[in-house]
Amino acid sequence: MELISHQANKNPNTSVQLTPPSPSRYENQKRRDWNTFCQYLRNHRPPLSLPSCSGAHVLEFLRYLDQFGKTKVHHQNCAFFGLPNPPAPCPCPLRQAWGSLDALIGRLRAAYEENGGPPEANPFGSRAVRLYLREVRDFQAKARGVSYDKKRKRVNRQKTQTLLQTQPPLPLQQHQQQQPQQGQSVMANYSGAIV
Repeated sequence: MELISHQANKNPNTSVQLTPPSPSRYENQKRRDWNTFCQYLRNHRPPLSLPSCSGAHVLEFLRYLDQFGKTKVHHQNCAFFGLPNPPAPCPCPLRQAWGSLDALIGRLRAAYEENGGPPEANPFGSRAVRLYLREVRDFQAKARGVSYDKKRKRVNRQKTQTLLQTQPPLPLQQHQQQQPQQGQSVMANYSGAIV
């Protein structure tokens, strides 16, 4: 009896079917961005095909998206130019933030290749697009008074010191502390250990 029930559990018709994992937030956003760009190409006058798309068309798309932006970017003659938190409203336009555009281009660049586009002809990786993004970043940094420099991670020195004190030295570390003999380099001593 047990043998029959055991075999019944191995029957593929009674096994639990696994559903594929749902796409990540990034994958969903990439698909939406790709569909939006393809819609933009279809609505372009004259309509454009993907193979005929160039970096200039990508720049047109990015400028088109500015009308939907939510980031206040001050003109140079605005009294609040360069202030990160202006004290009053001003008539300066809303634009797409540089970080949003940069992330969008990264997703579209990946989607282009996933949809059969050759990497060497990827319009989202063109020099014109890279220069445009750099100009937008620099201008928005000045206009909004926001620094886009990457922040360095702070090292917790106390934690590092504690780890160094509690861990015994490794044999390789002890060997590295020895002085190389005359005529030998340090790398020659470890040439067998490098893989």
